[in-house]
Amino acid sequence: MGEEGVAVVVVREFDPNKDRLGVEYVERRCEVGPSGKLSIFTDLLGDPICRVRNSPAFLMLVALIGDEIVGMVRGCIKTVTCGKKHIRSSSDQPKTLPIYTKVAYILGLRVSPSHRRKGIAIKLVRGVEEWFRENGVEYSYIATENDNQASVKLFIDKFGYSKFRSPSILVNPVFAHRLRIPDEVTIVQLSPSDSEKLYRRRFSTIEFFPRDIDSVLTNKLNLGTFLAVPRGTYDSESWPGSDRFLSDSPESWAAVSVWNCKDMWTLEVRGASRVKRTFAKTTRLLDRALPFLRLPSVPEVFRPFGLHFLYGLGGEGPRAAKMVKALCSYAHNLAKERGCGVVATEVASRDPLRLGVPHWKMLSCAEDLWCIKRLGEDYSDGSVGDWTKSSPAMSIFVDPREF
Repeated sequence: MGEEGVAVVVVREFDPNKDRLGVEYVERRCEVGPSGKLSIFTDLLGDPICRVRNSPAFLMLVALIGDEIVGMVRGCIKTVTCGKKHIRSSSDQPKTLPIYTKVAYILGLRVSPSHRRKGIAIKLVRGVEEWFRENGVEYSYIATENDNQASVKLFIDKFGYSKFRSPSILVNPVFAHRLRIPDEVTIVQLSPSDSEKLYRRRFSTIEFFPRDIDSVLTNKLNLGTFLAVPRGTYDSESWPGSDRFLSDSPESWAAVSVWNCKDMWTLEVRGASRVKRTFAKTTRLLDRALPFLRLPSVPEVFRPFGLHFLYGLGGEGPRAAKMVKALCSYAHNLAKERGCGVVATEVASRDPLRLGVPHWKMLSCAEDLWCIKRLGEDYSDGSVGDWTKSSPAMSIFVDPREF
């Protein structure tokens, strides 16, 4: 205790040998979800730092009063696209190049309910931001629910963040039956090298596209990149490679990659009434008994369940949204094989491809608020000005390592 009995809060780096149980206890007490609604509890499968471990640079801080852990925060650093610039190539045709900058992402800020309103969250955020500055970070950003007023107020009023982007988290249940892939669509799985070429050539100027996309695509949690094209264009055996595809692509196509969150953490919906649980169980029983009817069933979300995350969603052409829908069906079937309860993705609110993403409104988040703050001078490769003041683009790249 400090002077006059005031508790002294110490913030230090997470020690997996000493802090694991304390962090898990705080995580269990801090269920995610507004009061009066279904709450979602996240289980980190015994590894509190797994949400950031796959990032190029990461840190986890814990706050202690005496020997008791009362809060924690995680942060990671990477280099991403913050804009684009046009240059003249040798053929005298404009060429678009990405402008990269160093950014940091704050996630997993938790304070034990019995120790809130004591300035612990402020100490944790200041600590992680100091680490960001020491590592030359220009921008720091966080994601929170738009109606989480406590979080929004903390970062905007206390730390000078500003509202930046409002993408949508779209979540679809995994049914007991497989979904049908339209006959007019062919799905091709790409190799990591072909996937990287496709992303760098067609997606690298999208906001938040990671410079180390190769590390993402070769990560053991990445289950593959899949391309949807009109039937008859080619299949896996006749795939010509990304170079030829990019030089002569079909009128409409779409691509997506799948990330296996199930092996990092599980979710659990809490607070549901007995009536809702009974209804959900009934839909599953009917779906199993009568699979040919393809009835929409509620998965077993009231016990820990796994999730697959779809990222790098993109495409071109008038039928691109239909291609996206076919890819989502394919991803659903993959998730079913691996025992997942839901499939999720996150897209910009104005992205036209979101029309092709099936989802349940009750499971989804229409507005996931991203707030941003400029920490330092312009370290970007080029000049984008102050990124915090830029207008939203049609698309956004959501890094699966931070979901």
